[in-house]
Amino acid sequence: MAQMDLTSYVDTLRAELSAAAEAAGEDARAVAERLTASLDAAARLVLLEALSAAADEITRELAPGSVDVRLRGRDPSFVVTPPPTEQSFGDPRPAPAAPADADDGGTARINLRLPESLKLRAEQAAGQEGLSVNAWLVRAVAAVLESDDPGGHARRRSAPGGQRYTGWVR
Repeated sequence: MAQMDLTSYVDTLRAELSAAAEAAGEDARAVAERLTASLDAAARLVLLEALSAAADEITRELAPGSVDVRLRGRDPSFVVTPPPTEQSFGDPRPAPAAPADADDGGTARINLRLPESLKLRAEQAAGQEGLSVNAWLVRAVAAVLESDDPGGHARRRSAPGGQRYTGWVR
């Protein structure tokens, strides 16, 4: 995880605003000084939005891998999840390829509501595989949709620890 310090970017913006105000006279300089007091939070927010948009662009190119932007304190960090190289749960088959129509370059955002216990289990499973929850869910949905069962029902044989996983996708 790489952390990025936004302070130098915000300081550069503050210095540029001050330099522009100096050229416009005393009144402009006074206004610029008042504006720079609130500049830090606004500039950080705009930079975070730009970084999030960039991460989305990279994720579209990297799919089914992903790039996530996480906020730690006042600075963002990046988590890069490469495309999976093997199927989860010890399955020796290769991971499913992205569907042919997924190469259109676009991604869609959905809201998924899960019971808290299921969310925690998904987070644990993703963490064990070194994936973001989003990348893990994308891979799970792709595996189910590409299964041999046309009804979309996926059933795994015993996973490590003797557990069984079942699920439906429509």
